Amino acid sequence: MRQVILDTETTGLEPREGHRIIEIGAVEMLNRSISGRDYHQYLNPDREIDDEAVRVHGLTQDFLADKPAFADVADAFLEFVAGAQLIIHNAAFDLGFINHELAQLGPAYGRIEDHVSGVLDTLHLARRMHPGQRNSLDALCKRYKVDNSTRELHGALLDSRILADVYLAMTGGQSSLGLDAQDGGLGDGKAHAPRPLPADRPRLKVMMASADELAAHEQRMAAVAKAAGGEAVWGRLGTN
Repeated sequence: MRQVILDTETTGLEPREGHRIIEIGAVEMLNRSISGRDYHQYLNPDREIDDEAVRVHGLTQDFLADKPAFADVADAFLEFVAGAQLIIHNAAFDLGFINHELAQLGPAYGRIEDHVSGVLDTLHLARRMHPGQRNSLDALCKRYKVDNSTRELHGALLDSRILADVYLAMTGGQSSLGLDAQDGGLGDGKAHAPRPLPADRPRLKVMMASADELAAHEQRMAAVAKAAGGEAVWGRLGTN
């Protein structure tokens, strides 16, 4: 299973008003393990950036002046996400901007949904799991104990890496299995194989219940069933 966690930063809030993408960050995950491959690109929007947007992400026109246009990197970006399930927080925002950029390139590029296997919106997922609660990325980091202490400003690649950890925590998996600990969690564009277990690693000891323990268990289940006025549910599961 190949998934790509994706985030963008933009010049403003509404592509229909001419706002553009200025940063794309994406992290690859294979079979629920972060592979270490990612895609990161700053973009020259060829327009002014709203002051409020600069306060969010810190990206200025001077910094982006020598960066490529979206048209120059579109093929490489689409190649990276091709066939994957996209995982995005508040997906409608990012998809709207990406599809606006693709539309400027002509109908041959279609929509981003034409290039991927599907889209999972973690904001919608969080709202189902935690109705009535705050479900921003920062709030989810706090809820799931994901370290976001380096997130002073929004950044597409940083936010994608944080979202990957949040998504795995939300859905009961492990995170950062493929990351190189020496690169500060930013990845080096290469997939890392898991470290092999040492040959002399002792076998795990299997502890079986004794006859006395099994008898005590049966007595306890009988007491639970009596208190409940019927058979305990564990009794229907068998003893295997």
